[in-house]
Amino acid sequence: MSIGRREFLQLLAVASAGGMALGNKEVLAGDMAAAQRLYELPKFGNVSFMHFTDCHAQLNPIYFREPSVNLGVSDALGRPPHLVGENLLNYFKIPANSPQAHAFTYLNFEQAARTYGKVGGFAHMATLIKQVRASRPHALLLDGGDTWQGSATALWTNGQDMVDACKLLGVDLMTSHWEFTLGAERVTEIIEKDFAGHIEFLAQNVHTSDFGDQVFKPYVIREMNGVPVAVIGQAFPYTPIANPRHMVADWTFGIKDDHMQKMVDEARSKGAQVVVVLSHNGMDVDIKMASRVTGIDAVMGGHTHDGVPAPVVVKNAGGQTLVTNAGSNSKYLGVLDFDVRGGKVQDFRYKLMPIFANLLPADVAMQTHIDTVRAPYKDKLEEKLAISEGLLYRRGNFNGSWDQLIVDGLMAVKDAEIAFSPGFRWGTTILPGQAITRDHLMDQVAITYPATTVSNMSGEFIKTVLEDVCDNLFNADPYYQQGGDMVRVGGLAYTCDPLAESGKRISNMALNGKAIEASKNYKVASWAPVAAGVTGEPIWDVMETYLRSEKVIKTRKLNLPTLKNMSGNPGIA
Repeated sequence: MSIGRREFLQLLAVASAGGMALGNKEVLAGDMAAAQRLYELPKFGNVSFMHFTDCHAQLNPIYFREPSVNLGVSDALGRPPHLVGENLLNYFKIPANSPQAHAFTYLNFEQAARTYGKVGGFAHMATLIKQVRASRPHALLLDGGDTWQGSATALWTNGQDMVDACKLLGVDLMTSHWEFTLGAERVTEIIEKDFAGHIEFLAQNVHTSDFGDQVFKPYVIREMNGVPVAVIGQAFPYTPIANPRHMVADWTFGIKDDHMQKMVDEARSKGAQVVVVLSHNGMDVDIKMASRVTGIDAVMGGHTHDGVPAPVVVKNAGGQTLVTNAGSNSKYLGVLDFDVRGGKVQDFRYKLMPIFANLLPADVAMQTHIDTVRAPYKDKLEEKLAISEGLLYRRGNFNGSWDQLIVDGLMAVKDAEIAFSPGFRWGTTILPGQAITRDHLMDQVAITYPATTVSNMSGEFIKTVLEDVCDNLFNADPYYQQGGDMVRVGGLAYTCDPLAESGKRISNMALNGKAIEASKNYKVASWAPVAAGVTGEPIWDVMETYLRSEKVIKTRKLNLPTLKNMSGNPGIA
């Protein structure tokens, strides 16, 4: 049931009539065949999985710019996912200026976004899923987590809008990360009430802190075309470090390789001929895990938001494991097909398909759900707060223009010399000339611990903070990488050497051209405290105040560190 040329041309005509931003029509016309091939998926094998991850509650189509900085160090140097721009295109042999080039890179982003339109959206994803299921009725739909958080309506409904959307989408299995920031009680309520009989919530690596009991099902075994298939869940191992521990106080997390091996062996002993791990480790962690744990056929991973067009094949003592990562923001659907004969995998096919909203019609039932859950908040969501003159995006190791806007707002409203903003990877993109609505703002800041704070920090402590986060990002051992990207910094200049040893990566800290003094205190504004009991004005209120006062948001000049020893790294443009 792939889209035929006639149907594809009809879709283009409908999209154009409906106001599709065609931009350079000659470019689009020249890419019709390429765009059509995006959704061609010849039948293969007898075991199939569909996978999306890190949608961060994006129900509607959006713009989303991929990073221009995604540095790899040590063994990750020059290897997916640490390739950007032309380096990524060359590695995966993707034609420049094609729909795929726009989907997988930041190149010519503004022009390409206006040409190809928005990406993602659950209604458009639902259409693609139904198309895949028509040729693969046996396929399981896997949700990699970070699903119930990331938008205003997800926050205001306590995740219910996304829970209902995932049931309607036909999700079979999921694992988790940001879901835990709704609190253990809410997660348990959803699993016991909403998911019962519909969706299995899997996590082999979450146990009770008192007796070490399994909190969630570690895995399930399902049969496809007579083949027993196991899916093992792996929740984000550093949830109590990256997010507030008090929200999951009675549960322990971790990578837990030994227990993973035990679960793989147990599933195999029960007859599983295929074992897939649904992971929220992050791709570098998945690659290391795949080298240590044997018997896994594929890891379908998330957390690091990497749209990787083809699997990384990892060798281990038991053979090989495919490691995939399916991007973020409802932007992609990955499909993995296995040919299983003689009790084991003989061959595979994998395709990561970008979801272009202009090329896939909206599923009526899903669109009705989306419109219904947003209706009570419509006026509030669509209220315009300011106009952006420049491109606003969040993604990259050190900063993005949305992040810069947030630290600028914190310093201005809180009268601070320096500002810190978390290195979150989620958040949608705004094109130059677009109005910034409350909906757009909440896409950047909608979390359950939004308090802003103002503190006096010594120069020594500021360096400690930067060193700690930098080690989380650039530690040579992926198992010590515990969170998102580098903390975003306002006001403060510094130098970063990702290859230096721990505690020695940050130098030359300066404020307004003057060196930071270790013993001197500085006024620092920040938000998203992980400690319990911290109160403060929510970040969205602070930013609304700033946006309304500015009215027109000028193009942001990014406050980026001076980098050392990164020349020639294919993870930087």
